[in-house]
Amino acid sequence: MPASSTRPRFLYIDDDSGTCRLVAREMERHDIDTTVAYSGADGLRLAAAQEFEVVGLDHFMPGEDGLDILSALTDLTDPPSVIYVTGSEDINIAVAALKAGASDFVVKDVQGSFMALLRKAIGSAVTQQQLRRAKERAEAEIRAANERLEKLTATQSILLHEMNHRIGNSLQLITSMIRLQASATQDAHAKDVLRQAAERVIAVAQVHQRLYTSDDIRHVEMRAYIEKLLEDQQLAARDRGCTLDIDIADVKIGTDRAISVGIIVTELVTNALKYAYPDAGGPIRVQLGSVQGDEETDHLRLVVEDEGIGQGSPHGKTGTGVGSRIVDAMARSLGAQLEQDGSNKGFRSVLLFPRTPAAVNGGS
Repeated sequence: MPASSTRPRFLYIDDDSGTCRLVAREMERHDIDTTVAYSGADGLRLAAAQEFEVVGLDHFMPGEDGLDILSALTDLTDPPSVIYVTGSEDINIAVAALKAGASDFVVKDVQGSFMALLRKAIGSAVTQQQLRRAKERAEAEIRAANERLEKLTATQSILLHEMNHRIGNSLQLITSMIRLQASATQDAHAKDVLRQAAERVIAVAQVHQRLYTSDDIRHVEMRAYIEKLLEDQQLAARDRGCTLDIDIADVKIGTDRAISVGIIVTELVTNALKYAYPDAGGPIRVQLGSVQGDEETDHLRLVVEDEGIGQGSPHGKTGTGVGSRIVDAMARSLGAQLEQDGSNKGFRSVLLFPRTPAAVNGGS
């Protein structure tokens, strides 16, 4: 293996040529690749042009301030570790050098015994430099990985929003085709069936519309969703002389569960509009909120009720027909029990369900 790949590279800066020769000879004896410079200016040029792990810098040089040279060395793009060397035992010089960025401090003596201290300081500085550069490489890799992750996340978010947008457009297209078919048919029953099918598709499409226009793709704000979902029923209610009162709490639930709730609301309100008031209009109420006495994250209650003719009408019959089967299936998907009561005036459907699927698994 080439020596340059294993030997630490050391630059020694000192105006005393004799000391430079002694340092170079001693360091080479201990397998340290040594370069000497006889002035601070020359040392700076060498340090800027070549890569040195460690620089030994003399404090006293004619016309130059060692601390200024030290500051310039530490300002290099990839600065080396600097060992400050001086013949003075003034502790203030050592403190100033360490504050200015020196990694160590060595006092010269006339006998040259400082060589051993300098050699040890070089070894420590090389180790510190290797650790610092390894830390910088690791931090650079982490930053690069984070940037790649941010780009990937942004790309996935764009793709997901685009996918939801396309799904929403497809659902709207399906709704338009169903409505077109309904308007073209002369059969009243078929027209009614097609209209209900369109409303079911709208319940799903409304969720997807909120997904691709929102930063939160996991949850749906139920108040805005239900109010938008029932816009067509509001118009139908006025045509029948009914009032549709909507009271939805400010709650969010998961996307899949929101779709199930939306379909149930659509079916129950449509059913009430068809059967509750055959002769005259009346109120239809839709309520969704937390169950009183439960924790915020526990259960929600959905209520759809009217003051119509109640159990004696087809409105009061459950378990027959497509609409009833759809409501039962959606209730099961929520882990809920649907209770319906038409024993008194009017008809009331109550759905109690966990806010999250985890609560379903917990024994709801």
